[in-house]
Amino acid sequence: MPTLADYPQIAAGKVRELHAIDDDHLLLVASDRMSAYDFVLESEIPDKGRVLTAMSVFWFELLADLVPNHLVAWDDERIPAEVRGRALVVRRLEMLQVEAVARGFLAGSGTLDYNRTGSVCGIALPPGLVEGSRLPEPIFTPATKAPVGEHDENVDYAAVVAEIGPELAAEVRALTLAVYGRAAAHAETRGVILADTKFEFGLRDGQVVLGDEVLTPDSSRYWPVDTWVPGAAQPSFDKQYVRDWLTSPESGWDRASDTPPPALPAEVVAATRSRYVQAYEQVTGRDFADWIA
Repeated sequence: MPTLADYPQIAAGKVRELHAIDDDHLLLVASDRMSAYDFVLESEIPDKGRVLTAMSVFWFELLADLVPNHLVAWDDERIPAEVRGRALVVRRLEMLQVEAVARGFLAGSGTLDYNRTGSVCGIALPPGLVEGSRLPEPIFTPATKAPVGEHDENVDYAAVVAEIGPELAAEVRALTLAVYGRAAAHAETRGVILADTKFEFGLRDGQVVLGDEVLTPDSSRYWPVDTWVPGAAQPSFDKQYVRDWLTSPESGWDRASDTPPPALPAEVVAATRSRYVQAYEQVTGRDFADWIA
């Protein structure tokens, strides 16, 4: 059985690391780290890496007929025991330098853009929308891919065309909206609103392939259907809970400062873990305890 040290690390992000298995395969490892407001927090969330991995596997399988993906195996002898359950064997891709974001509801930076300009990423929206409003139809609202410690910036479609060309841009936009539509429809049958989500695509033999993680509580906003009321921040199954605590008076942290956020209290860590597990179980209909140990 290999160990993680047998695979050279070739990249590391806020939450994930990539290790080389061979010329064609990588090991994608999800940690329990939590990032918020462009910081990696001191506190980790137990089982978070396993939830992200299990959730991605579920979605890759559900979406396989809609778009090819990079997943090779999730339970495989090439996965070291020390990261089993939170690592995937994936195919190498030539990643496209675009964050492919789909929004079906107004939230987060989309609300800020809308309140300032009446549009999001150059797409004009009707007047009178508020935080949590359902959009007339899902929209493609791309962002730049920022290095660790820097902030992704919303851009318009023309910027995507400039980055990857008109044909690839059109294909990425169409796939983003198709995948979001399929996922949002499934989530609603499970009593969950998929407000928005972020995908990463790459190329393999000239074909656009879905990579990275997919539709996890890290990359998506998940809201309970039964508590959705436009006009305020929504209760959520994602890391918005952590963001809200960090910007509350209780944390004592000034987001405008250069100082790192404080450690999360034990009760916030426990509540965040519970939300991640609940997101997995409610969206997939599976018991998290059954995921590989």
